[in-house]
Amino acid sequence: MNEAVRAENLTKFYGKLCAVDHISFEVAKGEVFGFLGPNGAGKTTTLRMLTGVSIPSEGRAEIMGYDIQRQSVEAKELMGIVPDISNVYNELSAWDNLTFTGKLYSMSKVERESRAQALLELFDLSTRRDEKVETYSRGMKRRVCIAMALINRSSILFLDEPTSGLDVQSVISIRTKIRQLNEDGLTIFLTTHNMEEASQMCDRVAIINRGTIVAIDSPEKLKRTIESLQSIEVAFDKATPTMSGDLNGLPKVSEVVKQGDKYRLFTDDPSRILAEVWDYANSNGLTIITLNTLGPSLGDVFVKLTGIQPDERGIERRSGRGRGMGGGRR
Repeated sequence: MNEAVRAENLTKFYGKLCAVDHISFEVAKGEVFGFLGPNGAGKTTTLRMLTGVSIPSEGRAEIMGYDIQRQSVEAKELMGIVPDISNVYNELSAWDNLTFTGKLYSMSKVERESRAQALLELFDLSTRRDEKVETYSRGMKRRVCIAMALINRSSILFLDEPTSGLDVQSVISIRTKIRQLNEDGLTIFLTTHNMEEASQMCDRVAIINRGTIVAIDSPEKLKRTIESLQSIEVAFDKATPTMSGDLNGLPKVSEVVKQGDKYRLFTDDPSRILAEVWDYANSNGLTIITLNTLGPSLGDVFVKLTGIQPDERGIERRSGRGRGMGGGRR
């Protein structure tokens, strides 16, 4: 049995509302599997069913071969869970949080203390192990959460939006640790709405929208499904009030999106647009600072399949490209 997770027709109703609609998928052992979707798509509801927190209305799920409902004790002994909201005890130290969690798993004193020390060193927390967690930064608290989920030597780690709201340094640190844990054989199930995170971290990604899985594959294979969506990214030495409209009026440009000080021009003919952009710059006395051709990103796939433009802060807005339907449940 090579599957760490097997979901068959998982469904969840809240009254007449269908939050998750008969989804099926498998996660291989040793895989980093991303569960990607907008807020309200059904990510957390699915995670709660997979981990035994919520009972499915229909369907079933297995963790390492154990049915999560009928063999919940065996399944839960093999999993670590990091919820989107911190579950650390702020009044306790990192050491006390870890050893207390070890007690909940009925680990011996020697075993839980040895494991706690190893995890504190792994997550660079050993020098502050005896300080109350309430004095920690948000990123440090997140590391404590992950360490607590691993105290029982989990075979699979469920992470719900692990880097949401963290500073850049903390995000890099946590992603590095997740990669290290996966290289050591740990299976990772990662829910996120962060396109960059899913693209960089995951072997495969399932995109869920309105309770239904709309695509599942490796990030690169998903990108190839919309290979025709190419673009040019350009930055000039100065901007003008009419620049977006001017660029949108260039031949073969289907859409212009302003991203910071750069403009992204979508086209099916990048070579022609390169020449047009140079002509535009020369005609308007502009200097091109950067000019790049870009293939489709995982975010482009997401927009095409859901019709929702993701935002790093978790706020969603309807895409102007009109590529589908959005909305849904969490």
